[in-house]
Amino acid sequence: MAFGIERLHVRGFRSARDVTFRPGGLCALVGEANAGKSNLLAAIRALLDPAAPPLLREDVSVGGEETILIEAVVDGSSALSLEASPPEPPRLERRDPPPVIFLPSALRSEAVVASSPGRGPVAERAFELFRRALAEQAEVTRPRSATVPAQALVRAVESCCLLGIEGLILLIEEPELYLRPQAQRYLYRLLRTLASAGNQVIYSTHAPAFLSVGHLEELALVTQHADEGTQVVQPEPLPADESFRVMSEFDAERSELFLARAALLVEGRTEKLVFPFVFQSLGHDADRQAISIVECGGKSNIPLFARICQSTGVPFVAVHDRDAEPGSEPIDAERALNKLIADVAGPERTVVLEPDFEGAAGIQGHKPEGAWRHFRSLSASDVPEPLARAAELALGQARA
Repeated sequence: MAFGIERLHVRGFRSARDVTFRPGGLCALVGEANAGKSNLLAAIRALLDPAAPPLLREDVSVGGEETILIEAVVDGSSALSLEASPPEPPRLERRDPPPVIFLPSALRSEAVVASSPGRGPVAERAFELFRRALAEQAEVTRPRSATVPAQALVRAVESCCLLGIEGLILLIEEPELYLRPQAQRYLYRLLRTLASAGNQVIYSTHAPAFLSVGHLEELALVTQHADEGTQVVQPEPLPADESFRVMSEFDAERSELFLARAALLVEGRTEKLVFPFVFQSLGHDADRQAISIVECGGKSNIPLFARICQSTGVPFVAVHDRDAEPGSEPIDAERALNKLIADVAGPERTVVLEPDFEGAAGIQGHKPEGAWRHFRSLSASDVPEPLARAAELALGQARA
């Protein structure tokens, strides 16, 4: 990485009792609410920004040591650190810290930047771009609405890219707020452009548009554990020969699996339409349980999706056709694919439908509209056993 924080260690700060991760030039913090994403951004700001609010006794982790420690390696050599025992003043080692701008979600309906920038022409210039964008957007949008700062954020990042801002660390909470899907996708491309121009962008998000499955190394999956506090898992990048395939198969809807408590991997559209009714018939709501039903675009893609789930730590269940009648063997290609899915997913996370989905559901020749009509009013006792088993497995994964 050309610029920015290469390694961050946070101990004793809010939910981050002891966590270390390596943000890249572009880093998306992904996880459930209250997992600690915002606390990691706040820790970075506390370390780098002289204008950051003072640390309080409430910032010290509950049940941990009485001292907060935040350390970072920047640009491969510079070591920065902050050690504090609030309310005592912190002990700082941050000579010439890189300039940082923090864009909190709480100000997205009022302003853009949390405070005036620290020392340095880069931060001052970038801050002025954000201030000017907000003023100009407010001038053209009358009456002013909550979307004005969000639109100003897009314009300001656009200006930073066009004017060649370099050497800035940009921290953003939920860049998707108040933006329509098209604007979210555009802002994500702008952030990638800004990062590639010699800046570092670290953001928290709940929007699939800001997650790239083709760049798994950019994801930092944040979880909260009762005994360990906030933890971060960073998946390895995909092999080069799979990157294009993944990019061509994944869209924002499929990228939703990164935000799920569990994923149900299915072959196609019929299964995706039907499984919400399966959950409903069993007395559950897949969305309420944060289960994503992911249509993989065919049986041959299930191993790929399963490997991605494993790499990112997302629990999953794979459902696929056996593609052979009971008592007969599948053709060689299907047998090999069935074995591959079992090997990748594991038998405990695989449900095989015999001979296929339609046969197991008793709706031969009725897909996908006929399947939808058949399942939407099904009672629990009428749900086919393998489909009920798949749903129950996914529920168990989501609640684990």
